Amino acid sequence: MAEYKLLNIGFGNAVLISRIISIINPNSSPAKRLREDAKDESRLIDATQGRKTRAVIITDSNHIILSAIQAETLAQRLVQDGN
Repeated sequence: MAEYKLLNIGFGNAVLISRIISIINPNSSPAKRLREDAKDESRLIDATQGRKTRAVIITDSNHIILSAIQAETLAQRLVQDGN
């Protein structure tokens, strides 16, 4: 049986760790462009619950996930899980 590990991205939301390609800061121009392109193509998932976006998660399915948790905090959670 396959074991699936999840990364808590806040407010009861989680992402399958094996699908994450990158976690980036949302303030750069490329991150803003990625967000707009994903929104136009219905690939954007907003998990911020109306709060400020503090991390952008890019998945292998080319979906863009917005989180209200700092990118550094999410990265630490990945390391703590031994990944």
